[in-house]
Amino acid sequence: MAHQGASAALSLPEDWPAHPDPILALNRMGSFDWDLDAGLFHMDAQAFEVFDLRAEEYDGRPESLAVRVPPPEAARLDAVIAGAIKDGSENYGAYFRIRCRDGTMRWTHTQGYIRRDDTGRPRRVVGIVRDATEELADSSARSLRAAQDQAFRQQTGVVQVISAALAHARSVQDVIDVLKDTHGVRHLGAASLVMGLVEAGRIRMVAEGPAGSSVPGTSITRIDEPYPMSEVVRTLTPRFIESPEEFAAGYPILWPHITDLHITSAAYLPLIAQARPIGAMGLLYDDRRGFSAEERAVLVALGSSIAQSLMRAMLFEQEKDLAQGLQQAMLPRTIPSVRGADVAVRYRSAALGRDIGGDWYDLIPLPGGRVGAVIGDVQGHDTHAAAVMGQLRIVLRAYAAEGHTPATVMARASVFLHELDTDRFATCLYAEADLSTGVVQMVRAGHIDPLVRHSDGTCVRVPVEGGLPLGLSAEFGRLEYPVATLELDPGHTLLLCTDGLVEQPGTDLDDGMRSLAALLGDGPDEVCELADLLIRRSEEQGGDDDVALLLLRRSAPGAARAAGRLQQHVGPGDPEALIQARHMIRAAVRAWGARDRADEVELAADELITNVLLHTEGSAIVTLRSLVGSDRRLRIEVEDSSSALPRRREAGEDGVSGRGLLLVDRLADVWGVEARGGGKAVWCEFRLP
Repeated sequence: MAHQGASAALSLPEDWPAHPDPILALNRMGSFDWDLDAGLFHMDAQAFEVFDLRAEEYDGRPESLAVRVPPPEAARLDAVIAGAIKDGSENYGAYFRIRCRDGTMRWTHTQGYIRRDDTGRPRRVVGIVRDATEELADSSARSLRAAQDQAFRQQTGVVQVISAALAHARSVQDVIDVLKDTHGVRHLGAASLVMGLVEAGRIRMVAEGPAGSSVPGTSITRIDEPYPMSEVVRTLTPRFIESPEEFAAGYPILWPHITDLHITSAAYLPLIAQARPIGAMGLLYDDRRGFSAEERAVLVALGSSIAQSLMRAMLFEQEKDLAQGLQQAMLPRTIPSVRGADVAVRYRSAALGRDIGGDWYDLIPLPGGRVGAVIGDVQGHDTHAAAVMGQLRIVLRAYAAEGHTPATVMARASVFLHELDTDRFATCLYAEADLSTGVVQMVRAGHIDPLVRHSDGTCVRVPVEGGLPLGLSAEFGRLEYPVATLELDPGHTLLLCTDGLVEQPGTDLDDGMRSLAALLGDGPDEVCELADLLIRRSEEQGGDDDVALLLLRRSAPGAARAAGRLQQHVGPGDPEALIQARHMIRAAVRAWGARDRADEVELAADELITNVLLHTEGSAIVTLRSLVGSDRRLRIEVEDSSSALPRRREAGEDGVSGRGLLLVDRLADVWGVEARGGGKAVWCEFRLP
């Protein structure tokens, strides 16, 4: 042990040791001067006596003292001196042992004063050395007590370290791993560890360390059996066994099976939580007998800490199983096979305990060879978020199956969530794909954009103009959701995902999207392998959010049915929607084998849409159908909310209107008007080869 402070009182002249201090000599203290720059260690005559050296045997180098200072003592002394020099101390003190000329060991004490220059650099160390054998002999009892106190403090420190590690345990196995770790119970001096949990009136062994510490046949034992773990569970009292004789007398059935472990004492602790026993733990020692009162108190405290951690871990696992079961029940049990596409979905929970998320996916088969793909995320990480997610998934599926446009599906879902008794909102993206044409219509409610991987491996982010999240758009009366249209060519793959796949600590959304696009582009072509790669990467990155993803890859031409249905909402004063409607019609006509009539179909549809926008001051809903019967036909319907019927009239030579229905009549094979509730639908049909 090191002592500091005494050497601060030394007052040595600058020309020391030319003038040795007679007071030091009278007290059998030698002095030294250590020149750090020259590496020389000068000693006076009394110091030579302390080290049991003759002057002619010493060359002035400190390394030469190794003949008297054993390596372990030298290492300990060097550590004390180096520490004092490094931390800026002015002095140091330490006890160390030397080996005398006759081979006996003798305690020695040294105190040194570190002299530094103006820059703080150490230049010299001056001090004393003295024989401390009698001093330590007189204080042997105090030293023994000090050693015991040190051991007690060490044990207490280990308990604190173990308790801190247990605070992060999330499962029973985490608790076991902490106890079996090299920084765990082994530092308490135990040779082996056994631990069991109470289950249905029995004790099931869950941990032993090292292997072979438990007794064969005791993996499951009754609480009333004559074993120490059973005893402490029955009595709720720790059992300290202080000798092999006591162990053999107290537990004659168990003792013969552990004699090979050379056990000399043991401590068995009940693990009590919420006033009931949940298990027991045994620490077995092979190098000690007996336990002091302080040691018993430390071990009891350790048992209490372990019991509380085990209880938290068991409750945590139960809640996690319940929450994950609830969330899995809310997600689709199976994904339907879709003709014309390869689909893969994945879900990964990064949640802990009840903190689960509201991420979900869905795939909805629709009439006419179409399919609806949904990805969404309810605000929050709890069972309520999972419950809201389940309800939203159901209503979205119902609205889509009823044949509503994507914008209407999203708006109605927002109203539903707003009217639900909850304060949660949700982000969502809904894509409706016609696999015969490859036309995909998408609406976005506060969600991240989708990605498309092309057949050549390039990957792009698809910007979709979005509306407010579900629930908020209804609350603020902003239910308009713009519809974006894209063409998904054969071999192209559409990725919808939640932000848990994109957002990583320390990165923004755009960086995450670029990283995801690069990963998607370099991944395999097969969608299941690609989905596995994406979810595996998210696990490696260790995000703290749930991840849901849906991959839809359009198959080669001819894999889907020819018949189909597409729909587009065009609002007044929305030229972008009109352009998207034209794009949808042109792509569908080509895909349905009517390329020769594409211009006629597009022109007729454009006239019908323009009539609605000009004469009704309302929105137009454009529906394009491919009909298969005795012949193949392409039907265009443009629906509005006005009950006034259109009429065909001849325009004058200078007239700027009146030619719309005339053009439709000339271009289409047949046309007509149908009443639709409070409005109407004007339609026309084209025969296809």
